[in-house]
Amino acid sequence: MKSSIQLANRFREVILNGKWIANTNVQDQLSDVTLEQAMTQIADLNTLTQLTFHLNYYISGVLNVFEGGDLEIRDKFSFDLPKMNSEQEWNDLKADLFSNAEKFANHVEHMSEEKLNAEFVNTDYGDFRRNIEGMIEHSYYHLGQIVLLKKMIAQLYGKQER
Repeated sequence: MKSSIQLANRFREVILNGKWIANTNVQDQLSDVTLEQAMTQIADLNTLTQLTFHLNYYISGVLNVFEGGDLEIRDKFSFDLPKMNSEQEWNDLKADLFSNAEKFANHVEHMSEEKLNAEFVNTDYGDFRRNIEGMIEHSYYHLGQIVLLKKMIAQLYGKQER
């Protein structure tokens, strides 16, 4: 199997449909979360809305490069979530994340070995492969946080978490 397809599948696994590494994925974890739950603040931890925004911010920023644009994202803005006022806005954010994730994966699976090994934006960022693998690792890191937050929130609401 081409390494680009393997990378795309690994990325899909953590965000969209996998069960192999963590026995879950971001989409599965967020599917039943209400806006009230997603905005629940526990101590000084990020909320589920903030983590969802953060993941989408980076995925869409790198996707922009894949589509020929510039790398316009900045770490200092990666948690600048606009205020969520409705369940629809929360559902739209989730849908945007999952749509961008699928577009990201589609770009990855069609990359040649030459492209995977090509410089990503500039030499400071390494190659495309390094950035794709970094996105996978970054997503698993936040998936772990999402799982733990959901368990804490379920306890607050007196529900058993799956």
